[in-house]
Amino acid sequence: MGRLRAITIKEFWAVLRDPRSRIVLFVPPLLQLFIFTFASTLDVKNFDVGILDRSGGRAAIEFASQIAGSPNVRHVVPLRSDEALAHAIDNQDVIAAIVLEPDFDVQLARGGAKAGLILDGRRSNAAQIVAGYLQQIAMRTGATLRPGIAAAPPGSIVRHWFNPNLDYLWFTLPALVVILGATTGLAVTGQSIARERELGTFDQLMVSPLRVHEILIGKTVPPICVGLINGTIFLGVSVLLFGVPFTGSILLFFLSLFIYLLALAGIGLFVSAASQTQQQAFLGIFLVSVPVILLSGYASPVDNMPGWLQMISMADPARHFMVIVEGLFLKDMPVSEILSNIVPLILIASVTISLAAWLFRARME
Repeated sequence: MGRLRAITIKEFWAVLRDPRSRIVLFVPPLLQLFIFTFASTLDVKNFDVGILDRSGGRAAIEFASQIAGSPNVRHVVPLRSDEALAHAIDNQDVIAAIVLEPDFDVQLARGGAKAGLILDGRRSNAAQIVAGYLQQIAMRTGATLRPGIAAAPPGSIVRHWFNPNLDYLWFTLPALVVILGATTGLAVTGQSIARERELGTFDQLMVSPLRVHEILIGKTVPPICVGLINGTIFLGVSVLLFGVPFTGSILLFFLSLFIYLLALAGIGLFVSAASQTQQQAFLGIFLVSVPVILLSGYASPVDNMPGWLQMISMADPARHFMVIVEGLFLKDMPVSEILSNIVPLILIASVTISLAAWLFRARME
């Protein structure tokens, strides 16, 4: 225990002795949380819509004014011809263009009118959301001009479980806890062994009475403590400042966070043990962190990935922790489901730390 305490204190000093290092460990992740929260919005706002009105009737004008009055629409661009429409879409002046035929008012008077909608497929996700907005506006306009036209299918009641108002913050903030925890944890552990080699103190570790597991434990404790502190801050900011509900168990959150950080520490130590310099370690961590983030399910659902890529993502600790965090925040996930995702994290941590210990021992011989 004396040797373990000594190496742990030594690693804490290596991480925290520089005031700039202390700032880098805590301030940038918090700033990233605020910036990414608003930058990675899933809402589609301030978009431009083009209208090619061949009708000029009352209904067409009312429809155009309803679109212009939408809080999500920035500008309504009048189009004079098919060529102007194609030019507006090609140059991304508008994300959608509506075509109203000359008999638009007549069709509406007979009981229903159709409007053509052309979307910019280069922005597929945003275009689909815009199509939903415009469809809702069209249904409201039709119900206003022709009271006999229902504004929604009869008998349909839509409820969104776990996120009733579809607030993107309720999805983004829990996911950022996972992503920022991964980047910080990998960055701290990825430099530890490589720093020893670059500073010339690796040989001192080789001749010290410390055993391999004691060295690795000492190098694992500081990044886990930093990650737990940042995780606590992220949790408090998400709930108290942004109003994201936390419906699960605090104890299970910190237990899963600890195991998640342990798995990340194993990956970082393996990369660091395989590197000769801190520059190599930095490049290695960058190489690892990109697939960790992309395969976590943050950018796109894991279920949408090919089957072989879903199998690879099983080795990504961020994927399993993402399920846990979103479940604890939004839907009070049962203990059995949380444990089913903690077990893979334990396996990943065991494998990565064992590989790091094997490589570290091989480098010491």
